Amino acid sequence: MLETPARIEPCFFEEHIPTELADLSVDIQREATGLGQGLHPDSAAELADLVRVMNCYYSNLIEGHNTRPRDIERALAGAELEEETRPLALEARAHVIVQRAIDEMHRIGTLPRPTSVEFLTWVHKSFYDEMPDEFRVIEHPDGTQEPIVPGRMRQDDDREVAVGRHLPPSSSRVAAFMDHFDKRFQIAARSSSGRIIAIASAHHRLNYIHPFPDGNGRVSRLMSHAMALTAGIGGQGLWSVSRGLARGLTDRGEYKRMMDLADSPRRGDRDGRGNLSEAALKTFSEWFLKVTLDQISFSARLFDLGGLDQRYRRLVADTIDDKRAPELISAVLRHGALERGDAQIVLKTSERTARNTLSKLTAAGYLTSASPKTPVRLAFPLDYRERLFPNLFGDGDLPQ
Repeated sequence: MLETPARIEPCFFEEHIPTELADLSVDIQREATGLGQGLHPDSAAELADLVRVMNCYYSNLIEGHNTRPRDIERALAGAELEEETRPLALEARAHVIVQRAIDEMHRIGTLPRPTSVEFLTWVHKSFYDEMPDEFRVIEHPDGTQEPIVPGRMRQDDDREVAVGRHLPPSSSRVAAFMDHFDKRFQIAARSSSGRIIAIASAHHRLNYIHPFPDGNGRVSRLMSHAMALTAGIGGQGLWSVSRGLARGLTDRGEYKRMMDLADSPRRGDRDGRGNLSEAALKTFSEWFLKVTLDQISFSARLFDLGGLDQRYRRLVADTIDDKRAPELISAVLRHGALERGDAQIVLKTSERTARNTLSKLTAAGYLTSASPKTPVRLAFPLDYRERLFPNLFGDGDLPQ
């Protein structure tokens, strides 16, 4: 019997959007609009790069790969890596490189449709082109190995796959399913609420199809990130869906349980008209959107200008023997960058004294610049990340 793409229906809520999902989409839109308000664009851009590291850290954690943030940053800087941490650090580096490219394409208006085969194969190819050799093979249960071809979806002659209890569509039918997937989610993107709610349902349905032999989880999370950008809830790159999926709302096992639930077949005449359960898709989508809202709210508190300014000033006061240093840090945070000659104006002191303060902050890693004569920008030293950004990589909640 021919497998029809209708096997992934319902893809979204076409005739009636549940009130709970509509309300969540409004809340998400409102919260994302306020994220990073007051931050200078240059400061927001510096923070967005930190969030990319966080995003790949949690995306790897979902795959069972625990990579230290310090190793991720060393890999991004091209530094020498310890042999045992090298593969995971390079895997994380690949994720950050691809996400940076997605963010740049969105910024300049060249981002393809996130649910398109063009985009998804580009993500997979870009990711695996950067991957270390250790992660470019699939280990099969029978002991054989299969090389992963970057950007290649499953095709006619590929062996079939199973994901736990789930049996995805046959390899020979992946192309038809992906064509259906993209067409259906183009329809979902016709309204602002539809674009937000579709992030949740597309995330599950892409994993249900399992178009690539490996790497589907990471591709789906990068697709969700791109969909958030096109839906207008990117929040200047200051939040990450992967952090929420890895942590859940109550425990770390929620993501897997919710994905399994959304695999459920239709439960009778009152459970939609598709092959899969509409009720289960609603439950999954509501959970996913609550996770999204939770992460945007967390980031809104974490990157609030007043709170960040206060934490950075305290840190500098505690670690730099110069009472003027906190004032200069505050000025750079608010202005994004500062000409070196303007430091004396900010501090209302002599050129020599201002230069000394600048030197102390630069030596400590709190300020950085492209060269000794170019404007200084804010930096976020790794040794003080937890103090500046409580629980960014941890398990607790940001203190109120």
